[in-house]
Amino acid sequence: MTAETVSSIVRKTAVVGVTGCIAAYKTCEIIRGLQKAGVRVKVVMTEHATKFVDPVTFRALTHEEVAIDLFDDPTDPIHHISLAEEADAFLVAPCTANVAAKMAHGIADDLLTTTALATTAPVLIAPAMNVHMYQHPATRANLGLLQSRGAIVIEAEDGYLACGEIGPGRLADPAAIVDATLSVLGVRNDLEGLRVLITAGPTVEPIDPVRYISNYSSGKSGYALAVAAARRGAQVTLVSGPTSLDPPKDVCFIGVRTAVDMLAACQRPFEKADIAIFAAAVADMRPATAADHKLKKGVDDDALAGIPLVKNPDVLATLAAQKDRQVVVGYAAETDDILENARRKLKAKHADVIVANDVGEGKAFNANDNKIWFVDEEGAEELPRMTKAALADVILNKALDCMR
Repeated sequence: MTAETVSSIVRKTAVVGVTGCIAAYKTCEIIRGLQKAGVRVKVVMTEHATKFVDPVTFRALTHEEVAIDLFDDPTDPIHHISLAEEADAFLVAPCTANVAAKMAHGIADDLLTTTALATTAPVLIAPAMNVHMYQHPATRANLGLLQSRGAIVIEAEDGYLACGEIGPGRLADPAAIVDATLSVLGVRNDLEGLRVLITAGPTVEPIDPVRYISNYSSGKSGYALAVAAARRGAQVTLVSGPTSLDPPKDVCFIGVRTAVDMLAACQRPFEKADIAIFAAAVADMRPATAADHKLKKGVDDDALAGIPLVKNPDVLATLAAQKDRQVVVGYAAETDDILENARRKLKAKHADVIVANDVGEGKAFNANDNKIWFVDEEGAEELPRMTKAALADVILNKALDCMR
């Protein structure tokens, strides 16, 4: 990380919540990792957490007072609000099943959970607990609920647990937790040096100067991907059909209208890309010819009633067939047989991964959240419903996994 990068985030603050778990000692390593990146760290502990790690340890590491009790700072009568407002990111590591349940259901009965409820900063949760507690339906539901509200859950790892059991429940690698937190703070550069091509939005296929064939795509997923990729250090090209969204900062933006335009605009960026994510909803068909004048009712009825259509170029399939080293991610917006159609598309389009989503009854179009499945040669992976911003990082992580 360069001095310039550290300087740009010197004012960023991560509030780290520590709960009552044997893995609390690993939080020391997490704090050091954040500090090395120039992040200011403030620690808030539950009472039970103090039984595992003395607050003096965290005070020595952070050079900040450690917050434990709602009323432990007589100069600040609303301590949880001031902590919440200071946070640029709120990380709970380790997070017990109990605290995850409280956060999921809005219970605020101590300083940590009250701060969690009051903060508007991005929330990250790194659970750690006994394998059976971790796999319990209640815990899985609580973590899923938190994800659906935009929290980033850094899932526990498999391993030998303090209770003697072997299985999932061990706190994630501190380096991975640091990496995720730096990403949220805008300083993770795991895509640095990579070129990412993203398509977004609908295409518009003209019938005449005032009419066209299109679809309901808002472009929100593709734009969220572009923002996330740029934040993580990638050189991003976003090729977008018409949307109501402002072009994201720090990306090369190319606006297009038709499928033919989109394919042409993608050709050169794809040749240089390391990752290509085709999130646009490209029209399958277009009018064979577009009238140069408005077709009028009563005059051009025959032309309006029988508009001849021709196939549009398949942007995903055309470019994926040319891939050399590129990781290609496609989208499948389906109303039924979601996984089967996604598997068929994976094979037919020569993609590495298909992001499948259910668009029946407008479930995904123009919404701020979505539920997806990853479909690749190894099978299908269902993800909980979460915000499109959160999904963007998950999809980029999947693409990175394909590169390794």
